[in-house]
Amino acid sequence: MTRFIQIKLPTVLFKNINAKLFLSKLPNALFIVYFLALVLNVDTALAQKSASGTVKGTIRTSDGVAAEYVNVLIKETNQVAITNKNGNFTLRNVKPGNYTMLASFVGLNTQSQQVTVTEDNITVADFTLTENKQRLNEIHINGRKSNKFLRKETDDIAKLPLKNLENPQVYSVVTNELMKEQVVTNYVDAFKNIPGAGVPLIYNNGRTSLLSRGFTTENLVRNGISGFDYNSVDPANIEKVEAIKGPSGTLFNSSMVSFGGVFNRVTKKPLDTAKTEIGYQSGGFDLNRITADVNTPLNKDKTALFRINTALHSEHSFQDEGFTRSIFVAPSFTYQVNDRLSVQLDAEISTYNATSAYRLAPYAKGKVFNIKDLAIDYNRSFAGNSVDYTSKQFDVFGQVNYKISDHWKSQTAFARTYSNTKGMVTQLTIVSDTGIRQSLQKQDFPYYGTNIQQNFIGDFKLGSIRNRLVVGLEYYNQKSNRDFTTVNMPVLNYTKPGAAYDNFNADKVSALAASSPYTYTQTNLSSYAVYASDVINFTDQLSAMLSLRADRFDNKGSYTPSTNTRTGNYKQTALAPKFGLVYQVVENQVSLFGNYMNGFSNVSGTDFNNNTFKPQYANQWETGVKFDLWDHKISSTVSYYDISVTNTTRQDPDHPAFNIQDGTQLSKGVEAEVIANPFTGFNIIAGYAYNNSKYTKADASVQGLRPAAAGPDKLANLWVSYRIPEGKVQGLGFGVGGNYGSASYQTNTTTFKFVIPSYTVIDATAFYDQPSYRIGVKLDNLTNEKYWSFRLAPQNPTRCTLSLNLKF
Repeated sequence: MTRFIQIKLPTVLFKNINAKLFLSKLPNALFIVYFLALVLNVDTALAQKSASGTVKGTIRTSDGVAAEYVNVLIKETNQVAITNKNGNFTLRNVKPGNYTMLASFVGLNTQSQQVTVTEDNITVADFTLTENKQRLNEIHINGRKSNKFLRKETDDIAKLPLKNLENPQVYSVVTNELMKEQVVTNYVDAFKNIPGAGVPLIYNNGRTSLLSRGFTTENLVRNGISGFDYNSVDPANIEKVEAIKGPSGTLFNSSMVSFGGVFNRVTKKPLDTAKTEIGYQSGGFDLNRITADVNTPLNKDKTALFRINTALHSEHSFQDEGFTRSIFVAPSFTYQVNDRLSVQLDAEISTYNATSAYRLAPYAKGKVFNIKDLAIDYNRSFAGNSVDYTSKQFDVFGQVNYKISDHWKSQTAFARTYSNTKGMVTQLTIVSDTGIRQSLQKQDFPYYGTNIQQNFIGDFKLGSIRNRLVVGLEYYNQKSNRDFTTVNMPVLNYTKPGAAYDNFNADKVSALAASSPYTYTQTNLSSYAVYASDVINFTDQLSAMLSLRADRFDNKGSYTPSTNTRTGNYKQTALAPKFGLVYQVVENQVSLFGNYMNGFSNVSGTDFNNNTFKPQYANQWETGVKFDLWDHKISSTVSYYDISVTNTTRQDPDHPAFNIQDGTQLSKGVEAEVIANPFTGFNIIAGYAYNNSKYTKADASVQGLRPAAAGPDKLANLWVSYRIPEGKVQGLGFGVGGNYGSASYQTNTTTFKFVIPSYTVIDATAFYDQPSYRIGVKLDNLTNEKYWSFRLAPQNPTRCTLSLNLKF
């Protein structure tokens, strides 16, 4: 008899968004998922019958309580089961023989038992774990086995070991497990699961940025320290992505963050168990990707550990021309010198060869005001494969942890980064109702970064009041050398380009560049900071966070050796305070929180009276509620925020050639996130973000209007998946979800508006996950939706990707 799986999806309605449109496209996705289920279905009636037996059992803790989510393995056959809420498991179709059974749970001692299986009989194998129920619950909290996509506990966000319910800040975490389920081959695809992130911006050298609370936010922070690298980020070395919301200048360098928040990528670390995983992904647009994750202890006592992650990636654009080819290697090493001292050292090395990301500027005097109405071919790149560039990356990171006492530890971290873009990067500009100009910069553009942090972290009591305190010092330096020339091609008719379409090639461009003047400039920025943050527990349920950071900036500006001139140089000092309050209404389940946070951004230049500008400040007030209910089966955060930006510059109405610094901007809104596991194997991730941004005091051309770069004011994300937890097809699973964004602007002024339409994109996946292998298939953009980024870059149409992972 053929077995079918029925999945009922809950209807989720989001206020103020086109939810009807979003949900109307789900049936198409469900049909494809249903079809995949038929393709992957196991027809048990046609299976050849062979001699076999069954192993059943119950696993309990030492105090007699049923143990859920425990892994049970037959060592010789690699057959595996997971206990249900009653602690029961069943392993069918086991060939007769003598076997070793292993019962294991993350953080617990593995239990073993010898069993004998006979034909057509049931063998009983019960286990008793040495830990009690309380200990098991603690590990559930850390391992999140009851909700596999919930991993909120982190030391990076507050630079202190705080639980989510204790932290007055809002953040989202995308786990490696979720990225595997969604067959993520591009780093920014992970951000589909973060409320309010929007469509990613891809820049010429592969670096990326997304939205956070209406502000463009780049990917420049790695493991809590600068990962500044103007290059692409490969997902092969990513353990999780942390999206920290709101102005975060108190604990993070302001050069790395935006007023909307900071994206922190956490990399994979060496483990004390040998393992290897080899992956291959193949898909539309000639995608070919090979990954390897090799981990091994280097000595018997497992104090020296080594891990290396690598990726070889190649794909073409869905457009007529365009490609990406990269090689990525990330070795990491950990050495536990003694009980007090440990050292971590890792690196990321890559070579990235590609054509420029698509970038289009509209015609401000034209008759078209919406990208969907522009008569430009969605599938044309208006560039050539020979007009390309190469980016290189060589970054080294280190961390030294030393336990000073039972209450204090020292953490020293450093980062040394190098990235370079050499070659030709392009841009497209519409200059008339039918004309487009292709522009190019031929450049050699290296960046150098140095970041050193020294943190002292304490957990102690003053009287009966617990304090968790971090005090830190930070030095940061960023340098660049840029050598470039600009080439402008003749205007091309973008509706009927003809033979001239092929003229944008390396030979013709290089000939024009040879007669164009080059410009060489150097930049050098340094900052010195001291910061402190203290979490004070007045009671087990009431706590406060008090934080302050002081920064001294020394920007030497842009230096041009040929003219011996320097512009944009300044020195500034800025303070960033932070205050948070948390009250756990129901301890470890429901908390109310509020925060005041400050971020700043340095502003170069002077006004008409030659007064140096002050740093630009963003002050956020936020309040909300966090839930962690039913043994972590539902985790949710709902918040309201209000961000006020001051000291923005605007054109001086009395002296149009100068700026004055009295502008203001407001960004406020609501964010909600739910991560749920209502029953075993079924997972839901949903998010909604509403953002209301506007200039409250600015140039007349934008006064009272939403900044174009703020993106859609309404964004929603949903992912629903089910994995069969036991039985003959245990490990078979399916997922479906999508993203919605309301209409937004590429340009929004009183004289010209250019609209980017709303979009709804649906994705689906099917997979079969076993201890020794994993097979997956992913369909992106099932409905073949046409949608664009803020830079008017057309996004990928429907694509199918197949994935195979072998585990050793």
